[in-house]
Amino acid sequence: MTTELNVARLINVEVIMSPLAAARRGFGTLMLAGDSGVFDQRERFRVYTDIDGVADDFSPTDPEYLAAALYFGQSPKPRQLMIGAMFDAAQPGMLKGGAFTAAAQAALVTALELISDGEFTITIDGAETATDLDDLDFDGITTLAGAAAIIDTALGEDGECAWDGERFVITSATTGTASSVSFATVTGGDGTDIASTLKLTAATALYSVDGIAAETPVESVQELADMSGAWYGLALAVSSALSDAEILAVAAFIEAASPARILGVTETDTNTLNAVYTTDIAYQLEALGYRRSITAYSQNANAICSAIGRAFSVNFNANRATITLMYKQLPGIAAENLTETQAQALAAKMCNVYAAYNNDTAIFQTGQMADGSYFDEVHGLDWFADALQNALYNLLYTSTTKIPQTEAGANQLVAEAAKVCQEAINNGLVAPGTWNADGFGQLERGQYLPDGYYIYMQPMSEQAQALREQRVAPVMQIALKLAGAVHTVDVQVNVNR
Repeated sequence: MTTELNVARLINVEVIMSPLAAARRGFGTLMLAGDSGVFDQRERFRVYTDIDGVADDFSPTDPEYLAAALYFGQSPKPRQLMIGAMFDAAQPGMLKGGAFTAAAQAALVTALELISDGEFTITIDGAETATDLDDLDFDGITTLAGAAAIIDTALGEDGECAWDGERFVITSATTGTASSVSFATVTGGDGTDIASTLKLTAATALYSVDGIAAETPVESVQELADMSGAWYGLALAVSSALSDAEILAVAAFIEAASPARILGVTETDTNTLNAVYTTDIAYQLEALGYRRSITAYSQNANAICSAIGRAFSVNFNANRATITLMYKQLPGIAAENLTETQAQALAAKMCNVYAAYNNDTAIFQTGQMADGSYFDEVHGLDWFADALQNALYNLLYTSTTKIPQTEAGANQLVAEAAKVCQEAINNGLVAPGTWNADGFGQLERGQYLPDGYYIYMQPMSEQAQALREQRVAPVMQIALKLAGAVHTVDVQVNVNR
């Protein structure tokens, strides 16, 4: 045993690590909601970073693939896409077994060939009596699909068994909320237990999921929103066109959703080009004044995905990165040849279009939401709100001491907000300009903002005692001068002889 004294008696050093800051939300991910039946109700969506990954799961004719090709076909390309499932029909309960590697699959075929008395127990649809599968004879099989066929026959009318290329999948013959398939268990008979061999037990299977009732489109979108807050944009890539009522229901949900999201809709009805036609979806969304829905007229049902793909390539951390959707190209979309009257009809309905011009160019115009707001401003301000919220949260969360309810504490909050405002200047969302709205604090209408923003926080000494006792900070008010964007130019040429 040592007899030396610990130096800590004299010099005590303690290392304190602050917690990792919470990450900001992304504003460059589109959710494509489709109905091709690739995913089940448990694995409701997948994340993709390129079209190759989408091609692994969808055929070239699936609406999800067609929309994804336009989304990733932009230049520069967006970084991420999510594809989710919509269920317009009731779904069955199912058991998905564990995956087998290629080598393990070959070994499993060899092992099963030697079994002529295989058995396991499974419960389908919550039946009081479990289904005992026994005397499963795999002699002579050459593939795992063949093994699945033998199990399928044994299940009879209760369910189905299939081999999906990686695992065994057992599906109930019924659909809806009462439909279910349990994990496999040991039968306990005289045969060879194969529950674990097939990776169908609770310890080896991927998952068991109950069936669900049929959903409306808005119910499917609500489920996708509940399952992930990572996506910001939504487009519907379905095999059959949705009704206007279904689209309006989805738009109403997106308008009220938290966190903030946006919906992209493509209108293919040629009657939309007529100003007196008022039953197209663009007119209806404009009449409702929806700020979080953007429409585009095109004969390609997924045209809006290309425009969103260009918008979602923006990196808000980069210098001068923000863009306007006006003048952008839509690769893969045929430009519309419009008359001036038709173009005016679309503009009145706040319906965007990829239009051909008489100088051999085509541009997306005008990049507006259904209420007339510009997409880039809605997109940018959603980013700003999230960045500001995240910055103030992290100030409180990562501080190893408290933020005092004093002017010094208020200064810390204001300084943190100013950092986000500086980011908005750096990426091009905010710029110096004249404040043309009602003022607050020391800001007056008509005053020039040299920094593009102004932050005011009521002095702590003026705060109501009740709020102070609740440890609520005084309200912070921020004036932001948006940089805007030039869309049109008028030129006068004076000629003198």
